[in-house]
Amino acid sequence: MIAIDLDGTLLTDEKKISQENLNTLDELIKKGYEIVIATGRNYYSARQLTAKMNNHITYLANNGNIARHSENNRDIFCKLLDEDSYKVILEEGEARGLDPIIHVDYFHEGYDVILNTKSAYMEYYKNHFKGKKPRYKAIENYFDPCIDKILAIVYPGDQKVLKEFNSYIKNKFPNKFNTHIIENIQMAEAMLEIMNPQVNKWHSLKEYARSKGITRDEIIAIGDDNNDIEMIENSGLGIVMKNGTSLAKSIADRISEKDNNESGVAFELKRVLNIKDEAKIS
Repeated sequence: MIAIDLDGTLLTDEKKISQENLNTLDELIKKGYEIVIATGRNYYSARQLTAKMNNHITYLANNGNIARHSENNRDIFCKLLDEDSYKVILEEGEARGLDPIIHVDYFHEGYDVILNTKSAYMEYYKNHFKGKKPRYKAIENYFDPCIDKILAIVYPGDQKVLKEFNSYIKNKFPNKFNTHIIENIQMAEAMLEIMNPQVNKWHSLKEYARSKGITRDEIIAIGDDNNDIEMIENSGLGIVMKNGTSLAKSIADRISEKDNNESGVAFELKRVLNIKDEAKIS
């Protein structure tokens, strides 16, 4: 099994998959490798960005909160944030003047994100979906009791502020949440993600691999950011891209010579799996 992050890993900075990466993964799927996309993005966004991957593959979206197979968009499992935990985090964030983005599991209903009508990120999402059907729902009150199926609460913003908030959450609510700060993003300087305590990419990858009879030692994980750390550290082989964060690099088995704009995924998989003749990749 090969688990691959999207942003900063499989995708270029222009959010494209290089032809070399596409060809390599297609060949490996033909050889019987299970390819898993493990991403912080929601399922819809991940599917759109990997549309050129023609084979049916599995997605661990929202950092493993939901696993869904591309064939018929069927759910494998889903792990949500409970209502009490959701309200606690919103209150703490509101006290700091932070502006949340709520990720929810309403893929089949046509939206994946809930935003406040006055959110500073409303324009970002409007521009993102310009000319397309929007995949967000705008509301006036985040404490509306109708909000459910919550996958994650996300706070983009100043890295120093988010690090302080993250430390506060870990100290005041030990083991109540799984949190991490990602750095290689475009929306803001950093982003704090808060989820169900039993969720991260590795927990979900391990659960899915077990269901397929695949052991930890049979997993290759490739990523670049701090939300990839658990799966990189615990997989049989953990690879971090050249452009990865210093924290991710510190626990990697391999640090690639190539970055996400240089088809680093294909470069590493060819070396690790002894694919020596590039011409064979068609």
